[in-house]
Amino acid sequence: MKFIKPFYTVIFTFLFFLLMSFSNSSEQQTIHKFQNQEVKIAYFASGCFWCVEAIFESVDGVEEVVSGYAGGFTKNPTYQSIGTGKTGHAESVAVYYDPKKVSFKTLVKVFFGSHDPTTKNGQYPDFGTQYRSIAFYTNASEKEIIEKHIKELNNSYYNGKIVTEVTKLQHFYPAEAYHQNYEKLNPNNPYVKNVSIPRLNRFKKKFPELLKKEAMLH
Repeated sequence: MKFIKPFYTVIFTFLFFLLMSFSNSSEQQTIHKFQNQEVKIAYFASGCFWCVEAIFESVDGVEEVVSGYAGGFTKNPTYQSIGTGKTGHAESVAVYYDPKKVSFKTLVKVFFGSHDPTTKNGQYPDFGTQYRSIAFYTNASEKEIIEKHIKELNNSYYNGKIVTEVTKLQHFYPAEAYHQNYEKLNPNNPYVKNVSIPRLNRFKKKFPELLKKEAMLH
């Protein structure tokens, strides 16, 4: 019996590094897919990434969205580890977009227009630091656009109550494969039916002018 624990430790370690290798490979494949196109990447966090991914996927000019983890201080986070609230990471998305079709400014508008930025550490029905609102920036221009939009919203609508973090992106870790395109691939999942799809439909109703043609039909 004394060999059982080391055996499972070896197996767990092997599976962990296999998963991390797959995640990094997935990220590289996505980057490679668009290397010959003028595609930029924007990063956001606003609750369950199943919901957020579906919302950005519906926007015209967005080529692909990858669910993942960002904003924390631990390396190679997993779905299980960020669920503890001890990694600092939030469920996030990487939005690959064509700047000729949609601007970063519009994506920021989508971000703030598709969740409640005044709710600290969560979006109903999910609460915890892993579901907090974060607008990531990778350069000074993006930071300026985000901060200007927050100021406008605070002055015109939210009365200074926005709690969204404005954070420089340090690293984005793609989530496990089964999280990618989750809403699209699991339409009968109870959470998807009762939370994700209604949230997506509210966004579509609010911003019909930003949608892809195929998104308007569903």
